[in-house]
Amino acid sequence: MAFNSSPIFLFSAYVIIFIPLQIVMRFGFFDDENKEYVITNPETPRSWTNYLGSTDFGSVITNHAGGYSFFRSAAQGRFTRLRFNSIPMDQPGRYIYLHDHENKDFWSNSWQPVGKPVDQFKSVCRHGTGYTKISAEYSGINSEVIYFVPEGKHYECWIVKVKNDSDRFRKMSLFTYVEYAGNWNAQDDQVNLQYTQYTVKMTAKGNLIDHGTNVNLPSLPENFEEKDQGRHTFMGVAGALVKGFDTDREAFIGPYRTYANPLVVERGECGNTEAAGDNGCGVFQVPVALQPGEEKEFVVLMGVGSAEKEGAEAVATFDTVEKAKVAFEEVKNNWHRKIESLWVKTPDASFDSMINTWSPYNCLITYFWSRAASLIYNGERDGLGYRDSVQDVMGTAALIPSEVRERLILMLSGQVANGGAIPVVKPYAHFPGQMSAPKAEEYRSDDAMWLFNAVPLYVRETGDVDFYQLDIPFADQGSATVFGHLRRAIEFNLDRLGAHGLPCGLLADWNDCLELGQKGETVFVAFQLRYALKVYGEIAQMLKQEAEQTWAAEQLAVIDKNIEDHAWDGEWFLRAFRDDGMKFGTNEAEEGKIFLNPQAWSVISEYAQETRAEQVLVAVRKQLATDHGIMVCTPPFVKTDYRVVRATLMNPGMKENAGIFNHTQGWGIMAEAMVGNGDQAYEYFKATSPASYNDQAEIRQIEPYVVCQSTHSKHSPRFGASRVPWLSGAATWLYFSATQHILGVRPQLEGLEVNPCIPSSWDGFECSRLFRDKKINIKVQNPNRNCSGVSHIVIGDQRIEGSLIPNELLVDQMEILVVMK
Repeated sequence: MAFNSSPIFLFSAYVIIFIPLQIVMRFGFFDDENKEYVITNPETPRSWTNYLGSTDFGSVITNHAGGYSFFRSAAQGRFTRLRFNSIPMDQPGRYIYLHDHENKDFWSNSWQPVGKPVDQFKSVCRHGTGYTKISAEYSGINSEVIYFVPEGKHYECWIVKVKNDSDRFRKMSLFTYVEYAGNWNAQDDQVNLQYTQYTVKMTAKGNLIDHGTNVNLPSLPENFEEKDQGRHTFMGVAGALVKGFDTDREAFIGPYRTYANPLVVERGECGNTEAAGDNGCGVFQVPVALQPGEEKEFVVLMGVGSAEKEGAEAVATFDTVEKAKVAFEEVKNNWHRKIESLWVKTPDASFDSMINTWSPYNCLITYFWSRAASLIYNGERDGLGYRDSVQDVMGTAALIPSEVRERLILMLSGQVANGGAIPVVKPYAHFPGQMSAPKAEEYRSDDAMWLFNAVPLYVRETGDVDFYQLDIPFADQGSATVFGHLRRAIEFNLDRLGAHGLPCGLLADWNDCLELGQKGETVFVAFQLRYALKVYGEIAQMLKQEAEQTWAAEQLAVIDKNIEDHAWDGEWFLRAFRDDGMKFGTNEAEEGKIFLNPQAWSVISEYAQETRAEQVLVAVRKQLATDHGIMVCTPPFVKTDYRVVRATLMNPGMKENAGIFNHTQGWGIMAEAMVGNGDQAYEYFKATSPASYNDQAEIRQIEPYVVCQSTHSKHSPRFGASRVPWLSGAATWLYFSATQHILGVRPQLEGLEVNPCIPSSWDGFECSRLFRDKKINIKVQNPNRNCSGVSHIVIGDQRIEGSLIPNELLVDQMEILVVMK
């Protein structure tokens, strides 16, 4: 337990919260060497999660071994069960129970679900990259389970170890437990019980269990979304003898009992039941006899396919614990290779913990599963949301460039011929050229604008200029080069301008709570459109498309004039116009006077410069910045009709209603860095970084190693409490702004740029960057404690003026020195 030197006061508009010193504690720490977050106190404020697997087979796992597993989709392919928004929030899961035959005591390797007193039960959870390791010490028995998904496999592997640390002989039984879904369709499994309680058929033979649903029907792999088809999953044990099994949940748990005291575990013996209908589970009893100091290990395998075929193959593949350990090391190494494209050492260890491990890892998980699978996202958001997933590639372009190229092709094929986009791309049910275009009222004005951030970044990262000439079909009809797709994206908004010559908001413009109407106008997207035209003109110049370059410049001038004539409110930029003429984000308003998005993007788009840029950023600092991040707007909406702004439906200080929406925090960081304000940019980073709250986890409550969607602002009585961890655009923008704007290590077509904007307290930093298959080792010196500005770069005995290292000078393992002004 770590105490701060002074109590914490949380101020809000409605309440002051005093948190006594004695309850400000740590639940764990960053193990940077092993790239793990180590949870040493199991009583975390909420269940803290991790992910296993890949884009085909995924698992959500908590520090209590809770969570669920799914194939391809958490909505259409979830085969183990989780009860969302339940108490506890992460049950059931994938458990190992232990029973002592001598004294009839029992517990679970993970602290929950049995929940022995923490003063008697020592629990340590190590969340790593693609794996979770949970260990326990209780009653002289040391146990450990490592959970991971082997590379290229569609099943989980659990390496189970139990050791006798007592001074007497111990006779134990270990019991596995997973609870199966009645149908892979998550909604049907949860609510259509009059159907799904009659579809399960469980069988067990030897060391394999088969979980079947709709077993009388054929399997239809070509029609993944069809819920009424035969499907199978398996559980197997390798490296140990199996004494018994149970596959009927009610028989295993017993009447009026819970996961904390299953009847079978309590009595120490399975009943060998097979479920026919009702609720299936996977339980094996593995007897273990241990002399003092002796340990034994075995492997549990659980995943997709029939027990007879895929299950038997999995058990044969990992018939020894040693083979499973080799696969585990392969998983660790593969993940580490992905996230090590950039490594940094700065004066701030918490910054390093995030940037070296958890931020890139968070970006990859978000890239894999978009907003579709967590303890919060329960499958209602299936597939890849267009605007979310296009942005997600920005955090992963340097980590997995080949995969990002394929993802961009997929998302570009989700653009329709008029330049807009379908809201969601489902990789397992996406057929370019055959999809229906959205109805006119279903388009969102910002969707395709994010392509101008993502596509050029990929090209700069890889040097793959030919990508612009790749022909890609539209979702509904026709095709165009990538360059042509970008042109259509601009035309989509130019074809939909409102009364002030600004882009119409349509269904939404990123902020889904603003009810602008089809003809209402969005200043935020106006700045996005400006950015798009600027970038498009630069690409046209590079491709020697002079007519396109001229066209972009002409359109840019028109948009700039319309912004200047109509979007400036006197001290900051407006947010939007409703189609009835009402202004959002005006000083004249009682509620929602100022919004972050247009202020930040006026700078990011390079419309606001020098005096104007400083003016809007000062407004953000004074009006929107808080100790826990920048609010999306202020004051909150309380009296405004919810049909005008749906944020009124939410409590003040939460989400879009003057909450801290963390997706936007990177934009504030970028804007400050672009004008050279390194101290302010870093202050915003620290306010948003999860690691900043490791010693105050009771306030933030969620995981201190990953970002979240939103944080309660000062307008909420729970200022600082955070919600919806892991899957958020905040992952991409925090990592992108920290690496490319604070550290300033940016890919350019002409080479690698190093142009930091750091806090004045730093005397420099060291980093390495993998860039086009070359590892570049960089040392930055800041002798005058300036925030920004590069004097020169030294490579050997060569001095380069400016901040760019040209391609022709880049050599693998080279050492460079960057000296700031």
